[in-house]
Amino acid sequence: MAEPELLPLRFQRRFLAARQLRSFPWPELERDLRTAAGPALLLDILHKTVLHPLCVKYPPATKYRRCFLTELIKKHEATAAEPLDELYDTLAGLLKEEESTLCYKSYLLPSGEAITLSESTAIVSGGTTGLVTWDAALHLAEWAVENPGVFTDRTVLELGSGMGFTGIAICKACKPQTYIFSDCHPRVLTQLEENIHFNGFLWEPESTWTQTEPQGQGAGAVGSQNPRVIVAELDWGSVTENQLLDLQPDVIIAADVIYDPEVTSALTGLLQKLSAFRATRTPPEVYIASTIRNPDTYCLFQAGLDEVGIGWQVIPALSKSCFLCEAQPNVTILQLLV
Repeated sequence: MAEPELLPLRFQRRFLAARQLRSFPWPELERDLRTAAGPALLLDILHKTVLHPLCVKYPPATKYRRCFLTELIKKHEATAAEPLDELYDTLAGLLKEEESTLCYKSYLLPSGEAITLSESTAIVSGGTTGLVTWDAALHLAEWAVENPGVFTDRTVLELGSGMGFTGIAICKACKPQTYIFSDCHPRVLTQLEENIHFNGFLWEPESTWTQTEPQGQGAGAVGSQNPRVIVAELDWGSVTENQLLDLQPDVIIAADVIYDPEVTSALTGLLQKLSAFRATRTPPEVYIASTIRNPDTYCLFQAGLDEVGIGWQVIPALSKSCFLCEAQPNVTILQLLV
């Protein structure tokens, strides 16, 4: 039987991040509800999810919370136990709540610290898919948290930052010296800037970036608590070698950017320009995380890398999962050898 004190935390991690309801440990809950401690367990889960202070202040989508609570009530009613008024009262409050086009998702780091993002409730919004966090971004963040030495005291450039989850996780857990978030969609950049600030970081526009390293012990200095954070508008199709050189990245990362042949071609073109680094410095390390939805598109990207002389190797699978909660066999990370 699952430990009662652990099961609520497993529900909490999934709920705050608004993971799919089918990923929750419902069978274990059903088994534990048959014991005398069942009602207390349900109320504990309720207070660690829908009534948790983080959820009350920054709630997931209204529809999601309703569906979750309805499922919780069904599990309780299946035991033929006495009704729990607090469950029904909470659902009644949610039924009166108006739905919004924005919602919050909160992810718990191993330290217990939360990353909270404001996202669109729609997968495609404003002509872009960049207003939601995708699983490859979670996978890349998990790998980064397990391998902080790749990022500590280094300058990191993220391509296609979207809502900023991976970068914020790295800034909080890996202590880079400078982190450069980038995207090309104006609405995505606006929401990204809000999420960065929302999680306690001050960001600078790209125009403030110079090749001079930050001095002293302010943001971005080696050993300082917070990195220097830059937000840059970066179009892969038009970016120049000099622009990339000016950013001085030691590490370049991207997540869920291999989904369309045209976009993939632009990305490969950008990566090819990194060869300019060889004239003056060591080229950056490059890591690309992908959810392989269409194997043909993924193979096209790998073939494109081969054509321009960029080597690649698959990073071994993660030993544990912190943000995803469930196995993701179709998510992988490539290290590119530029």
